Amino acid sequence: MSRVTVEAAQRVLREAECLHSAAAVEAALDRMAAAITRDFRDRNPLVLTVLTGGIVVTGHLLTRLDFPLQLDYLHATRYQGDTHGGELAWIAHPRFPLAGRHLLIVDDILDEGLTLQAVVAHCRASGAASVATAVLVRKRHDRRPPGVEADYVGLEVEDRYVFGFGMDYHDYHRNLPAIYAVRER
Repeated sequence: MSRVTVEAAQRVLREAECLHSAAAVEAALDRMAAAITRDFRDRNPLVLTVLTGGIVVTGHLLTRLDFPLQLDYLHATRYQGDTHGGELAWIAHPRFPLAGRHLLIVDDILDEGLTLQAVVAHCRASGAASVATAVLVRKRHDRRPPGVEADYVGLEVEDRYVFGFGMDYHDYHRNLPAIYAVRER
């Protein structure tokens, strides 16, 4: 549950800096979809969206993928409405069996990478034939563990608190069509 009022969320948006416009986000999704189509069109993939942020990215990405696939979700989070990550909480596991499947995990952002690392490890331990990852946004910094990277990346941002297009500011603004950074004071 958000500890921020709607008025405070509106103020943050008014003061925010737009890092990537809606047109830039759409172009990034087009590029990602082309690469994913090239790599997955003949693999009967299972696309796993990481809730909650990945739902917006996945929805927009799926409409660009013109090949047979199945869709499922998982819910693993370190944030739970906060701005700083804590312990990983598994809220929901995929309902499809993962063994023998080619998986594409879609999330909104690759920040420190601990959630994505845990999700990939879980999928591999479950016997997936292959595991690839796609994120709309990757933050530029050196805090990720070695080897934690996304296979498909739409956009990069500097190391700031960002929101929009699935990413939230205290559970607000996931629905924005562009990517914003909280104004630094």
